[in-house]
Amino acid sequence: MRPEILFPLFATLNSLKGVGPRIALLLEKAAGPHVVDLLWHLPREVIDRRDRPSVADAQPGKIVTLQVHVGKHEAPSDKRRPYRIHCSDVTGPLILTFFRGDKKYLEQILPQGEERLISGRLDLYQGIKQMAHPDHIQPLDKADEIPDIEPVYPLTAGITPKVLSKAIAAALSRAPDLPEWLNAEHRKREGWLSWRDALMQAHMPGSSGDLSPLAKMRQRLAYDELLANQLALTVVRRNAKRQGGQSLKGDGTLREAARKALPFTLTLSQETALSEIFADMESPQRMLRLLQGDVGSGKTVVALMAMLNAVECGGQAALMAPTEILARQHFETIATIVAKLGLKCFVLTGRDKGAVRKEILAAIAEGRAALAIGTHALFQDEVAFRDLKLAVIDEQHRFGVHQRLTLGGKGIRTDMLVMTATPIPRTLTMTAYGDLDSSRLTDKPPGRIPIKTVVIANNRLPDVVDGLRRKLAEGAKVYWVCPLVEESETSDLANAEGRYADLCHSFGETRVSLVHGRMKGKEKDAAMARFIEGPADILVATTVIEVGVNVPAASVMIIEQAERFGLAQLHQLRGRIGRGDAASTCILLRAEHMTETAKERLRTLSETDDGFVIAEKDLELRGAGEILGTKQSGLPEFRLADIALHGDLMRVAHDDARLILETDPDLNGPRGKNLRLLLYLFERDAAIGNLKSG
Repeated sequence: MRPEILFPLFATLNSLKGVGPRIALLLEKAAGPHVVDLLWHLPREVIDRRDRPSVADAQPGKIVTLQVHVGKHEAPSDKRRPYRIHCSDVTGPLILTFFRGDKKYLEQILPQGEERLISGRLDLYQGIKQMAHPDHIQPLDKADEIPDIEPVYPLTAGITPKVLSKAIAAALSRAPDLPEWLNAEHRKREGWLSWRDALMQAHMPGSSGDLSPLAKMRQRLAYDELLANQLALTVVRRNAKRQGGQSLKGDGTLREAARKALPFTLTLSQETALSEIFADMESPQRMLRLLQGDVGSGKTVVALMAMLNAVECGGQAALMAPTEILARQHFETIATIVAKLGLKCFVLTGRDKGAVRKEILAAIAEGRAALAIGTHALFQDEVAFRDLKLAVIDEQHRFGVHQRLTLGGKGIRTDMLVMTATPIPRTLTMTAYGDLDSSRLTDKPPGRIPIKTVVIANNRLPDVVDGLRRKLAEGAKVYWVCPLVEESETSDLANAEGRYADLCHSFGETRVSLVHGRMKGKEKDAAMARFIEGPADILVATTVIEVGVNVPAASVMIIEQAERFGLAQLHQLRGRIGRGDAASTCILLRAEHMTETAKERLRTLSETDDGFVIAEKDLELRGAGEILGTKQSGLPEFRLADIALHGDLMRVAHDDARLILETDPDLNGPRGKNLRLLLYLFERDAAIGNLKSG
């Protein structure tokens, strides 16, 4: 149960004074459904109203606060014309203008013959100073109601700054003085205020410097949010481990035979990752491990070795991939090796129907399928394993966390290995995968020739096509990637169907193939087969080829309007080439005019092929939410923290959470009880359900 002290913060918005149902809906759109959401809705800029000159000295274009004598009201006969009020001080005249002004209301707040304080932006119209719709109008005895520094909040359609500010002020008045959950030494070292004081200061900035995410009060609030996130993940992870696993230590016969069947030796980081995985599998606790590897670093082989360990122990292993293309490719890689070991491997996707599907399901249920590979079809109810000991999930960020757990639930205390070919910055690994241990594959298999990357302006497209003729004559295969499937009236992005038609015109239809996400599975497979086996040498595609497609003969990658793609995505696409023994080239076609961020992205890509360096740069340029795609990844949406800027705070919160739970596993000590409040405050209630009550 949520503690009573927090009840006022989790009340609905219409419980605030002056907030009716209509305004509540608009506020919810801007911030969220509860009073606490308004606390997290921080100002994005400030208006300084301290400039209080005379009318003569006031500068047009600036925000000023003036004391004026109210003169004649000039109500228009035509509603389309503005309502004017003539004002002045001893130094000169000023006109106040109101469009669609209500005569009765204006006569009430600006009575002729009286003094008023007004504040707003000053303009010059036909040589006369004027102010349209002043932000503040007050009699002299209420001068203190015009703030010197006024916070400006992000708005949503239909809500005025005044209404939002009033609602936030009402929400702040409900913020209780909560007991301190931070370590006293840490707080003193950072120079942080208490939670409530930091919150008040964040909403009442004294200058634009106070809006910085690195300002002390904002850092304090960001740390609270990050600590709640890390505590929750650590509790969930510890709870999963607590449930226990199976100790899996095979005799090594299948793995040794597989090594002999491989046409290469494993890299140092593959060996390191395997020793970490085997140690996890052997321990009595359940394995929950993330395997990160750059494009082409050999994750599939590591996964296969882990799967064979499970099979040596008399169980089954499953590998789930996000797309049919990738699932079938994993199957081809793995099935050829395991066939030599006398094992059966089956692939199951949504396309398998009728008798074929029935046979695959029976093989899995009876245990004849030692290994099963598939798409999300694997975690459907009708799929039953005889004894699933290891579940491997590829490209985890394409699946939700619940899907990962569903596949794990197909066995009893099944070990989990999660893989991603999208190198993730360390801070993001802590955020999205804090419930997992982590292994990294940092080196490339021996003999890989570095890919040459060049950036070329769009207007040199004819030169690129001429260059292709030479490459095709040398026997190269070419990927040509476009951002859209078909031409759009609302977008000028290159389209795959249009480019396919152009290249067919230049090279002939037999030499060009087309693949995109809107095609049916069979069409996609046929198009890919034409490219892999011939006669096509050019594959025009959308980002459907981003992950996992393996064509060793492909040595040229052309990406149109490369500035429109994310850095990690460009790196993934580039990784489709350079898999054979020929020198490879990636051509990034760019627009004439680009933003600085786009230039920086393309510069980074042309200078390095280290996925982890690229991931850190991508985080810096784009921020966390976009990198993993918040909704699919289970990445929490932070309201106060910015992972790109608060990486150091995240690392401290990560260590702090582990230390806290080592010394007080169920948060029942004095600090622990305060930390339970923190978890409730940031709606991490599910984590508290995993704690023993105190």
